This record gives sequence, structure tokens and C-alpha cells, in this order.
Amino acid sequence: MASSLTVSPLLLHLRSSSCKWKTSSSMRPFTTKASVSETTSLPASETAKLPLREIPGDYGLPFIGPISDRFDFFYNQGRDVFFQSRVQKYNSTVFRVNMPPGPFISSDPKVIVLLDAKSFPVLFDVTKVEKRDLFTGTYMPSLELTGGYRILSYLDPSEPKHDKLKRLLFFLLKHRSSHVIPEFHSTYTTLFETLEKELADKGKAAFQDPSDQAAFNFLARALFGTNPSDTKLGSDGPGIIQIWVLLQLGPILTLGLPKFIEDPILHTFPIPPFLIKSDYQRLYDFFYESAGAVFDEASRLGISKEEACHNLLFATCFNSFGGMKILFPSMLKWIAGAGLKLQAQLAEEVRAAVKANGGKVTMAALEAMPLVKSVVYEAFRIEPPVPLQYGRAKRDLVIESHDNSFSVKKGEMLFGFQPFATKDPKIFENAEKYVADRFVGEGEKLLKYVLWSNGPETENPSLGNKQCAGKDFVVLFSRLLVVELFLRYDSFEVEVGTSPLGASVNITSLKKATS
Repeated sequence: MASSLTVSPLLLHLRSSSCKWKTSSSMRPFTTKASVSETTSLPASETAKLPLREIPGDYGLPFIGPISDRFDFFYNQGRDVFFQSRVQKYNSTVFRVNMPPGPFISSDPKVIVLLDAKSFPVLFDVTKVEKRDLFTGTYMPSLELTGGYRILSYLDPSEPKHDKLKRLLFFLLKHRSSHVIPEFHSTYTTLFETLEKELADKGKAAFQDPSDQAAFNFLARALFGTNPSDTKLGSDGPGIIQIWVLLQLGPILTLGLPKFIEDPILHTFPIPPFLIKSDYQRLYDFFYESAGAVFDEASRLGISKEEACHNLLFATCFNSFGGMKILFPSMLKWIAGAGLKLQAQLAEEVRAAVKANGGKVTMAALEAMPLVKSVVYEAFRIEPPVPLQYGRAKRDLVIESHDNSFSVKKGEMLFGFQPFATKDPKIFENAEKYVADRFVGEGEKLLKYVLWSNGPETENPSLGNKQCAGKDFVVLFSRLLVVELFLRYDSFEVEVGTSPLGASVNITSLKKATS
């Protein structure tokens, strides 16, 4: 199996090279004596001498232990305190616990938790861990939600179909690469005009719904050359996707309902797939009618048109759209929270780079914006869009944190909570703080600890790993959001709330560009 693949010129380009705001309650300080130091700073002799420690923690009584941990995770403590309290209790960033949902959705909720920047990367090493059917964790959603197919995200690289399907996604990105920047500009110009009108009419503008519609329109137009409003799907795509994703991720989400209502509905039994069947068919029909050239490539690779379509739908709607739904409000939150000085610096950098490139947003212009690049990476670091990672040990392993080594048996489930690993205070100074220029200049060396894509930012997606096929595509459209924002505005202000999938943002001020 190939270990690397050249994807496209677009992806290669990416590798050259006063506000109203409140802090999210999930960003609590994380300190522990068991934190790790930078992997490369540990001499081999020191690493070999790390004492072997039995993994602390336990799973409790059958059935009772998993439910108790589930209630702590969702209701009694909340996600961050759930992990932080156990780090403090065991004086270790590696420990045993049950991960939700547990009974009756998950048959085996037992995991070994990895919460630091040294132990966490074992989850990316497919020579040590298997990724088969672990995309959502200790349970797997019904295949009825994906047309009866195990989608690429659930395949281990050792499975032959993984190679073919990942090649197909690489082809899609290359085939449509020249459409990304112009379609983003067109779509998000419309979004900002919509927000300006609502802001003028109501004094504030809710970002999420129009942003979701813009995200879906952009992906459909950029990747498949189809405008959803010109089809039978119309503007219904984002709403359908939201319910479809809920049926898959409900067991590990909280909607903020009273626990005696929410827990039986979301966390105890799967929501029946038939509730979304007809609407999912509408999404499927949209992609089936839009992906002609990609189906030709699928046929060449030996993938049926039906399986290709379900995978394209999943990659676009779950992976890409889902990422934008979480990422874009998060970036607005952090940039607004960093203050007017940062916004002025971004506006200056963006406009100078675009002017120097003939007044157009180009890849060359984007590469001349180091601060833009850094603010995006810092958002990925401090609030990664996919916080949970899983892998099952392929063989007996020894895993190391900073202070200890731990024996893991073949078949045991490893789990990493990424926000703790990417805010490891032994790696990042002021780890809990959003530092906009953290990755400028010498700071680029720290990008190997930015792990949002199921792999280090300094590594590339390949046929032989599980790193996100669209990693650089996601970084690109995140940078484009910042660019379009500061070409149009000098500054902006937001109000921040919470939602089941990240931050909820209301725009309260948009100051038009004055230069």
C-alpha cells in the first residue's frame, strides 16, 4: 500500500512555505503533575528509564459503572471536568474509565484514556492501533444511515476498500481545485450581505443558520458544480444534514435537556433510522445527479456508483459541512475575543497581500498571510472540531506519558480527548489562552502538535493512514473565511453562546472597511 500520494497543486500550495465576547465554559485550566514534555526533548536514555506504572482507574461494576460514568460525563460533571477530575485523582494523564454511551448502545464502553501530547499520537499509528468501525467511538451507528455501506471513515487502512475510496476523495479535490476560491468568494459575499441586512433590521444577526446554508451551497458548487437552489433539494440540505448527524452522534451529544428526558432518548437506545430515510434519499439523489465525473473515476477504481455516492455524501455533509458548522463560529468567537488590535493587523495583512497579487485572492496571496494562517491553526489547536479519537491496540504495547510508561494489552480500546493534548502546558506556553500569532515564524515548529485532522499538521494524508483526506482543503476554506471577512470589514463584534456542536454566535457589529 502506498504511503503517500500527491493530491493536487491546490493542496501542495498550502504546504509551501472592541468586542462583546465571553469565554466558553469548556475552556477550563488544565494542570497536572503528569503532564508531558515535548517528545523531541526527551533523550533516548531518559525515555527508556520511565518507570512502568499500572494504568490507574477502573470500570466499576458491570452495567452500573458505565451508566455512572455516563451521567458524570453528561450531567454531574460535564465533559472537561469529567477528565480533569480523574487526572487529579490518579495523578496521571493516562487512566481507565468508561466512555459514553454505554448500555444499551455500546456493548463495551471500557477505554484507556490518553490526555497528553506524548501518549495521544499513538492513536495515529496504524501499525499499533486498528481503526475499524471506531469513527464514532465505542458504538457504530446503523448502516441504514449510510445506504447499507461501511463508509470510508469507518474503514481501517488494512482493508482494501479504504485505498480505493480515499483515492476517490483525492480525485474529487484535485478535479475541482480551481473552483474553490471563486466559489467561496461568491457564496460568502452573499452570506455577508444577508448578515448585514439582518443586523440593520434587528440590531444583531444570528450567524449559524445562514452560515450553514452558505457552507452547503459552497461545497455543492465548488466540489460538484451544482447550485442546490436550482435543484429539488432547494435550501433543505443543512436541515436534513443536522437531523441525519444527530441520529449518528446523538449517543455522544447533549442537547441541554433535563437528564431524565435526554438520557433515555439519546444515550440509552439508538434513534430509529427510518425517521430520516426519505430525507436522506433526497440528499442521496442530489449527489447522484451532481457527481458525474467523479462517478467515472469511481468506476475506474472498481467502486460501484451507489457506494461512491454514499461516500461522497458522507464526506461532503458529515466531514466537510460538519467541520464548517463547528469551525466557522469558533473562529469568529476567538478572533473577536482577541480584540481590535488583532483585527486591525489581520485587515492590514489581508489587504496588502491581495493588493500585491493583482487585487485577487490567490494561493500566492494566501501564502503571504502568515498571521491569517496562524489564527486558523490556533483555533484548531484550542478548540479542535473533532475532540474524540479512538483506536484498538493491534498488539501488546507500551505507551509513555512524561512521567511513566504503561502496558496496554492487545485488543484494549485507546481513547484520546484531543483538547487536553493540544493544550498540554509542557508543549504550549499559555496553553489555555488563544494566542493569535502562536504559529508565526519559529512558532511553525509547534504545528506538529496541532492534531485536529487525525494526524499532526506537519504530516500529509495518505492511502496508508487515517488522516483526513481533505485536511488541506479544510485549512484552505478556513483561511478564506478570514480573508473574505477582513477584505470587507475593519472589525466585528459578537455575542457567544453554546450549542450541541460548539459555539453559537450572534453578530452584533460589522464595521465596513475604510481602506
